[in-house]
Amino acid sequence: GPKKGEFLGHLGPRELSNGSLFSQQRSPLLEVRGNVQLKRPPVKAPSRLPLSGTRLKRGPEQMEDALEPEKKRTRGLDTATKIATSRPRAPVLATVPQTQGQTTAPKVPKKTGPRCSTAVATVLKNQKPGPAAPAQKPAAAAPMLGGRKPTKRPAWDLKGQLCDLNAELKCCRERTQTLDQENQQLQDRLREAQQQAQSLGAERRTLEGELARVQAQAEQGQRELGNLRARVLELEEQLGTQESLVQELRKEQLELQEERRGLATRLEEQERRLQASEAALSGSRAEVASLRQEATTQAALLVEQGERLHGLEMERRRLHNQLQELKGNIRVFCRVRPVLPGEPTPPPGFLLFPSGPGGPSDPPTRLSLSRSDERRGTLSGAPAPPTRHDFSFDRVFPPASGQDEVFEEIAMLVQSALDGYPVCIFAYGQTGSGKTFTMEGGPGGDPQVEGLIPRALRHLFSVAQELGGQGWTYSFVASYVEIYNETVRDLLATGTRKGQGGECEIRRAGPGSEELTVTNARYVPVSCEKEVEALLHLARQNRAVARTAQNERSSRSHSVFQLQISGEHAGRGLQCGAPLSLVDLAGSERLDPGLTLGPGERERLRETQAINSSLSTLGLVIMALSNKESHVPYRNSKLTYLLQNSLGGSAKMLMFVNISPLEENVSESLNS
Repeated sequence: GPKKGEFLGHLGPRELSNGSLFSQQRSPLLEVRGNVQLKRPPVKAPSRLPLSGTRLKRGPEQMEDALEPEKKRTRGLDTATKIATSRPRAPVLATVPQTQGQTTAPKVPKKTGPRCSTAVATVLKNQKPGPAAPAQKPAAAAPMLGGRKPTKRPAWDLKGQLCDLNAELKCCRERTQTLDQENQQLQDRLREAQQQAQSLGAERRTLEGELARVQAQAEQGQRELGNLRARVLELEEQLGTQESLVQELRKEQLELQEERRGLATRLEEQERRLQASEAALSGSRAEVASLRQEATTQAALLVEQGERLHGLEMERRRLHNQLQELKGNIRVFCRVRPVLPGEPTPPPGFLLFPSGPGGPSDPPTRLSLSRSDERRGTLSGAPAPPTRHDFSFDRVFPPASGQDEVFEEIAMLVQSALDGYPVCIFAYGQTGSGKTFTMEGGPGGDPQVEGLIPRALRHLFSVAQELGGQGWTYSFVASYVEIYNETVRDLLATGTRKGQGGECEIRRAGPGSEELTVTNARYVPVSCEKEVEALLHLARQNRAVARTAQNERSSRSHSVFQLQISGEHAGRGLQCGAPLSLVDLAGSERLDPGLTLGPGERERLRETQAINSSLSTLGLVIMALSNKESHVPYRNSKLTYLLQNSLGGSAKMLMFVNISPLEENVSESLNS
């Protein structure tokens, strides 16, 4: 359809006032236009004005289409006279009433209609220049006489015709101005109507959204109503169940009331008994108060006794260490093994044990060994008298001394390890002199022949348990290695780790630490005697032994049993720790007596050389410690390097010299 400017341009005042074209569709916009037209005075003459402003803005083709009716009406008119007399001139339109608060000034159109411009151009072309005629009013230009049309001017009256045309042109301009004002007002009202339509559309969309929301709420309400109805039915069922339960509870209530009356009677009786008990309790409370006061006194006394006991324990440790130091940090005991079945009895006077300074009651500390040499003789040809060798030790154990007597002498030394002082006990001597028996004991598990290792650990466990009552807690970690041909082996290795002693190395526990540890060796926590027995049994199976001329089962390596002791008194923040080392040295016999002919002669020779070298280094270390030399050659041997923390400083060291009672071994006994 045409746009709003074209639509209004084709309508005359009469059509707009009557509203005939808008009678079928009564939209809000058309109602506004109709109201505007009702307020406008009617215009009788049809509009022959030029195009409105909106139509002038269009393209040439649209303007030609809009002017087509006008061209048809003016076709055939050649002169301005025919144009002026063809139609009666319409009176000037009355001015449209202004809206409230508005005053519209008349606007003169920049362009005239096509008919007026054509006529004026024709007249001016044929007219000669002359004085300008004064403008005449439109009302007097074409008077009507008696309701008849004005007479036609003659063709020669060009001036009159020009006046008529000017009058008609002025009338057209006024009508054009009036129509432009009306068109502008209608456009304003149209915009207002469009805005109102937009607001109504937005309101309609809002109401539609509200309607959808209300419908959704209604559906949700319906669902909730259904749920509530189902809930009501469920509650009604529960109510029926509860009512039956209430009836049962009422019956039970009656029974309980009867029972309550019985209990009330019993309660009265119990209250009477309670009163009697309270009377007795008051007396007991007084007694308890006195007992509490006494307990407080005893607790204070106990704390005082604990402090005193701790002081005495510290004093005992100090005096015990002082006593051990007075006995000597380096002590040497000598033990002579008994003659075994099948061995020859030594001649009388071969071994003598002189009594001590206090008489036979004192433990022996000296040993006399007689040696006869058949190669020596007198001038008379009689054999030379035997040579006697006297030795002095810290303690001498004759062949009749048992394992318990030997351990009783070293029990105080083992106690020093629990007090925090390193202790090292060696068993030294030739093969078959009883070193392993002294350290580990005899076979069969007989308690009477247990060695120093199981007895020492039993003693440590017992004393640690006693000290636990004073607030001390102890932990024990055991290891058992052997040094064979200057190679460290783990005697506690099991499974695939057996025979891999070459992988064990002696290393410090950490940077800046003085503690030494053996890599790849097992360190087993122990807390009872059975665990120690299992470790000793495993070590016996793994230890390197070989047959020599001195013994059927000869030890060819140094075995080192180490027990790391750690103690702590949490209440006083005290800690102590020290190693206990029990070493069964290899046989100390010289080369000639220990060799046997056979395929392994060279291997036995190499073993003996390694053993003698390490024993010589041990002797040098002990000599340097006894002389308090500045340099102690610990690193000359794996044995002394491993035991260096158990030899120097405040460490306690004990050497058992084991000798044979047989006369055939006198040379090795003297060497030991």
